[in-house]
Amino acid sequence: MARPARSRRGAMDRIVVEGGARLEGQVAASGSKNATLALMTAALLADGETVLRNVPRVRDVDVMLDLLAALGAPARWDDEEPAVVRILGGRVSRPEAPYDLVRRMRASFMVLGPLVARYGCGRVSEPGGCAIGVRPVDQHLRGLEALGAKVARDGGYVEMSARRLRGARFRFDVTTVNGTQNVMMAATLAEGETVLENAALEPEVVELARVLRAMGADIEGEGTSTLRIRGVEGLRPVDHTASGDRIEAGTLLVAGAITGGEVEVTGVEPRRLGATLDRLRETGAELRVGPDRVAIRAPERPRGIRVVTAPFPGFATDMQAQIMALLCVAEGASVVTETVFENRFMHVPELRRMGAEIALAGRSAHVRGVPRLSGAPVMATDLRASASLILAGLAAEGETRVNRVYHIDRGYERIEAKLAGLGARIRRESG
Repeated sequence: MARPARSRRGAMDRIVVEGGARLEGQVAASGSKNATLALMTAALLADGETVLRNVPRVRDVDVMLDLLAALGAPARWDDEEPAVVRILGGRVSRPEAPYDLVRRMRASFMVLGPLVARYGCGRVSEPGGCAIGVRPVDQHLRGLEALGAKVARDGGYVEMSARRLRGARFRFDVTTVNGTQNVMMAATLAEGETVLENAALEPEVVELARVLRAMGADIEGEGTSTLRIRGVEGLRPVDHTASGDRIEAGTLLVAGAITGGEVEVTGVEPRRLGATLDRLRETGAELRVGPDRVAIRAPERPRGIRVVTAPFPGFATDMQAQIMALLCVAEGASVVTETVFENRFMHVPELRRMGAEIALAGRSAHVRGVPRLSGAPVMATDLRASASLILAGLAAEGETRVNRVYHIDRGYERIEAKLAGLGARIRRESG
């Protein structure tokens, strides 16, 4: 059978939205991109084939597949099952993550912990990703150093080595999701007990901890700020179905809200969207939740609210741009304060081009809602900004052309098709 097509699309593609359609219907969230990427790196810790299911077909997953292959670990999409990835761990022959791949996705840096823990060394390029602010990897490196790894920097690469890592107590200076995941993975094979304090609470961290436990790791405390990991001699591969993507689900709910529609999103646990659902209720939306779904019924026009981003269980920074698009058409004034990344308002000038009234003051955006936005050509600057511009286009009069949508293909699987299935007038153009 033919190998499934990779998720890559044209770098010069654009998404065109004709606003004014009220969205209605049911749509399924894809698997969590952020959870999947960490789970893919965890496969390096075990001999044998790790199988991951419900994997989203997005650019970042393809980059991670390429990176694992570059390390010498066979990794591929399943030939017959479209949302399944298979990874042969224990086969690394070149423990170096090259610049050309790592620069395209920050999560690539998470291979460092498994490489040092399993193979005693790793060489990883300094990471890239969306330009939403300074995101230093010092917490990753300090955590691994606390476990006994030696670190050096050489020509834009980080090199780490250790005969065997040793358990230690380490406190993160700031909450970091990828940093927590990286050090936690390394600690599973360290000698003795590791205690990680000020650990991230995000659902993706909890999911990784539980999968590592299924692989044979001795971990407790996931979902709290203190993780205890007692090192073991080896881990085994697993067959795991990734959770639904809470950020994609939140984006689709906002799509229903911004069009005054009725949309049900399936395939996601509502508790993972807690703060997003709270803010949507504050705008006047009615929500119904089930074990694996959330339905929204939106008013004709939302109410203005205050939003402050924060690490989980606070309001996710990855939903900030999307909620701002909604507030651009709300009644009254809103304030959106970004506390996680210092440069995550790059979508504001593009929203202004569409008629939004937004004033920036430090880390806060003051939004005065307007009855309707106007379609315009706009430029996507990062993954979540791309989503916000598409959402704004749904609520605008006329046509909105979102350029450089390769950003959105990093984290959303066929978003234009999912929105079209709800009644949106939307299409992708190439070239």
